[in-house]
Amino acid sequence: MPPPADIVKVAIEWPGAFPKLMEIDQKKPLSAIIKEVCEGWNLPNPETFSLQNADSTNFYITEKNRNNIKNGSILRLTTSAAQMAQQLHERIQSSSMDMKLDALKDLANSSRDITFAQEFINLDVTVCSSGCFSFYRSVTITVFGDLLSFTLTAFVELMDHGIVSWDTFSVAFIKKIASYVCKAAMDTAVLQRSLAILESMVLNSQDLYQKVAQEITIGQLIPHLQGTDQDIQTYTIAVINALFLKAPEEKRQEMAHILAQKQLRSIILSNVIRSNKPINDEMAHQLYVLQVLTFNLLEDRMMTKMDPQDQAQRDIIFELRRIAFDVECDSNNSGSIEKRKSMYTRDYKKLGFINHVNPAVDFTQIPPGMLALDNMLYFARHHQDAYIRIVLENSSREDKHECPFGRSSIELTKMLCEILKVGELPSENCHDFHPMFFTHDRSFEEFFCICIQLLNKTWKEMRATSEDFNKVRATLLIETPHLCLTQHQARRKIMELIKQQRLNRLCEGTCFRKISSRRRQDKFWYCRLSPNHKVLHYGDLEESPQGEVPHDSLQDKLPVADIKAVVTGKDCPHMKEKGALKQNKELLELAFSVLYESDEYLNFIAPDKHEYCVWTDGLNALLGKEMTSEFTRSDMDTLLNMEMKLRLLDLENIQIPEVPPPIPKEPSNYDFVYDCN
Repeated sequence: MPPPADIVKVAIEWPGAFPKLMEIDQKKPLSAIIKEVCEGWNLPNPETFSLQNADSTNFYITEKNRNNIKNGSILRLTTSAAQMAQQLHERIQSSSMDMKLDALKDLANSSRDITFAQEFINLDVTVCSSGCFSFYRSVTITVFGDLLSFTLTAFVELMDHGIVSWDTFSVAFIKKIASYVCKAAMDTAVLQRSLAILESMVLNSQDLYQKVAQEITIGQLIPHLQGTDQDIQTYTIAVINALFLKAPEEKRQEMAHILAQKQLRSIILSNVIRSNKPINDEMAHQLYVLQVLTFNLLEDRMMTKMDPQDQAQRDIIFELRRIAFDVECDSNNSGSIEKRKSMYTRDYKKLGFINHVNPAVDFTQIPPGMLALDNMLYFARHHQDAYIRIVLENSSREDKHECPFGRSSIELTKMLCEILKVGELPSENCHDFHPMFFTHDRSFEEFFCICIQLLNKTWKEMRATSEDFNKVRATLLIETPHLCLTQHQARRKIMELIKQQRLNRLCEGTCFRKISSRRRQDKFWYCRLSPNHKVLHYGDLEESPQGEVPHDSLQDKLPVADIKAVVTGKDCPHMKEKGALKQNKELLELAFSVLYESDEYLNFIAPDKHEYCVWTDGLNALLGKEMTSEFTRSDMDTLLNMEMKLRLLDLENIQIPEVPPPIPKEPSNYDFVYDCN
């Protein structure tokens, strides 16, 4: 018979004793269960004990969370949260730095549990009057490293529970945390915790936002993005996002201008998105938040109606007409009013406006409001040839088949605002950032320019009429998100292409020169990867080969499955010899070794930097590790840009052949060559 629903079978541990198997009655008070357990081990004062989960969390069991205990759970009898808090509070006050450090380590770990955190905060009653926790003040301010790191970690964990208000902290405390962020060569752990604290301050208090904004500038945060630690980069972007989110509306455009001046976008693109490290979920979320906040700057224009009586706004429409038809605005005496009206009406019809007489009326619909007109003007000025081509193409089509540029632009802008959620707050769980939007300072406008050309192409291919407008829009709605994600998807495909190229080169093999610690010798050896990528074949050669060396002529083999690691530079065994280092320090940049047993190495000196990158990349790829050479990054940028350009060629109606064109035959003579000498 199954046990009653209120009975849970668990195992309970106690140091130095065999685990106790028992049934817990969930209707019974927790204090009574703890008393029963203590009596079983003859432990006095059961009120000083508690039960904990014996897993990675070590969270205390309370009356509130006891229902989470499942059959088969392993629990631990331990010191109560109140007792533990008291002990740690006393240990932190120790004059011994070693004891203080151990206590802070335990505090940082225990503070993740809200039960413990509540008890510890209750003891640290000076927080409200002093402007910071007393345990923080007990740490010498001039001390850095582990002591400060664990102090800040404990602080972050305690504050994450929302028990203490952020508004209780003093300006002096904020200045000190900000100084850790601004200080050069700061300990990584301290910097990470400090950034986390600043982010929380800004997000949780408008008053603290003002104070933090006075202490930290974008210029002081930018250098943290140029490093290689993705956690630091993530927290840095999180602080920038927090400042952006909490800034008053009138200051957000100013802040966006500063971010553009500091080249934030290109720094993120180079050091984060195009880094060889995969982007983790938290970084993806922060990039998504930055993207949303940036696009939300367009909300004001999106929700602004055009004023048909505003001459400055009407001048934008005149500019669209001027660029498209290469005409200047007519002066008052250039013809009759009726003739000018007729000319304008004709041209506005060619431009595809719904209202041919007064196109300003087209932009009174919100959304997209004036944002649509902004996009059209950007396209006309920055992609003038494409703009003129689209307008003139549609001018020469039959009326029923023309693609109305004005109407299309308005609908497209509205659709892009929907896809990119312009005006919506960032979602807490979304990671959908679009890498292509970090490739240009005017990314929204550039994306519009691509999509309007795609729309025009789709219109032609469908031989659409004005009645088919919604069908074309639906087709574009499918294509646009795909185009939006093209760069992200292409990145993975290109990385796989680079990997295959590296492995193919390893299969071809390379001739390496043997270098001793005493003198350079003209002796060679050859190494190549088997076609199935499972074995490295290598062996000595009498002289440098003229081509590839067959596998069967190489005497030695090393199974790839036996390779433990690849080391480079000064970590290579053959570079640790003093003679080798003295002989030529440049060899360090070309040296790498393959560890294949506990202490066995296959040592290489690449003939040049290119071969070094090819082999280290290829070996890392075989081991399932990242390819981190500078050549991989360069190849990625080159191929990614080529991929995007090839895709955009399709918008120009340029047919890309499926196979490469044949190489022409050599000419019968070279008489056409001119000798410059």
